[in-house]
Amino acid sequence: MRQQFSSNWVRSRQPRKQRKYMINAPLHVRQKLMHANLSKELREKYDKRSLPVRKDDKVKVMRGKFKGKIVKVAEINLKTLKVYLEEVTRKRVDGREVPVPIQPSNLQIVSAAMEDKKRIKILDRKKKDKKIGGKELTKKADEKK
Repeated sequence: MRQQFSSNWVRSRQPRKQRKYMINAPLHVRQKLMHANLSKELREKYDKRSLPVRKDDKVKVMRGKFKGKIVKVAEINLKTLKVYLEEVTRKRVDGREVPVPIQPSNLQIVSAAMEDKKRIKILDRKKKDKKIGGKELTKKADEKK
């Protein structure tokens, strides 16, 4: 019988419980697991370390056989928590070309597709938080004194 999802599994060191956490995770948690690091230029530009991987992002493969390739994201599978890239394929025994699934943790976002309104909202929210709790307020307070 499948047990209900518990956020306490994430604290376990046991691999079986880590796997159970990933397999039984609801969609809102799975979406967080689909984040990939940003390149240094994008980190400075957006002031964030990572973003969720989306279709049409350009990513660089950091690990594995295809290491160093910079390609577009073709498909994202939340069920298996894998990303499929264009031009990253292998040949099957019968001769067909099939896409190779890659974990998002092994990718780095080089160019983010900014057509998504939710993604723009995420980045704007980060800027607002920085203005409210950041250095801008302390500078104004110092000027008044």
